[in-house]
Amino acid sequence: MRAVVFQHEEHEGPGLLGPVLQAAGFTLVNRFRTVRREDVDAELLVVMGGRMAVYESEQHPFLRQELGILMERLAYERPCLGFCLGAQMLAAAAGADVFPGKNGFEVGVGPVRWTPEAQKDPVLSGARPRTVVAHWHGDSYAPVPDATLLASTDRYTQQAFRLGTSYGFQFHLELTASELGRWIDIEADSLQQRGKNLQELKAQLPKLKAAEADNTEVLHRLAHHFARVAAGR
Repeated sequence: MRAVVFQHEEHEGPGLLGPVLQAAGFTLVNRFRTVRREDVDAELLVVMGGRMAVYESEQHPFLRQELGILMERLAYERPCLGFCLGAQMLAAAAGADVFPGKNGFEVGVGPVRWTPEAQKDPVLSGARPRTVVAHWHGDSYAPVPDATLLASTDRYTQQAFRLGTSYGFQFHLELTASELGRWIDIEADSLQQRGKNLQELKAQLPKLKAAEADNTEVLHRLAHHFARVAAGR
């Protein structure tokens, strides 16, 4: 089984997700800012995050190509998984507007609240009501047509959704504390320009480290869900 991974930044790989997909029987196929026609037929498509925005396809033409692949996959009911920009791309492919978030830049370690619908979701049921995750986004999206809202934060309601067999997460379930620390170092200048205190952000990392086992368990459930979907095709 192929899991094609659309990656947009060199330092934003699949993280915790990679090993759990491989354990579920997937072979990872990485694409960096490019797509191939056969990606429409892959057993799974994963879309990672990035600095660019969904509505910046003029500057980043590969986004338009990715959106086309996502739209086709949704039309054929082929599963997709998106994180951050990837979730916004999936939302846009389903017909939702994506725009700069009105409540500002959400970055750092903090909780998400799973909705009552998430507690009944075949993948997420049994998860704790609140999960600590990594956040790093300035954009948001409107409610996704025909999707089920799965998670929210105090800052943004739209944080996760299920659409058919596909899932989108505005936050970064795949990020380890170590990787988030590296992102903070790489983006230090940009974060400071946005008024963020680097030491305060790094002081949050132990909370993410403590949540890694729970987040990995959710990723395991997702990986096995996608494996079951592939087996049923």
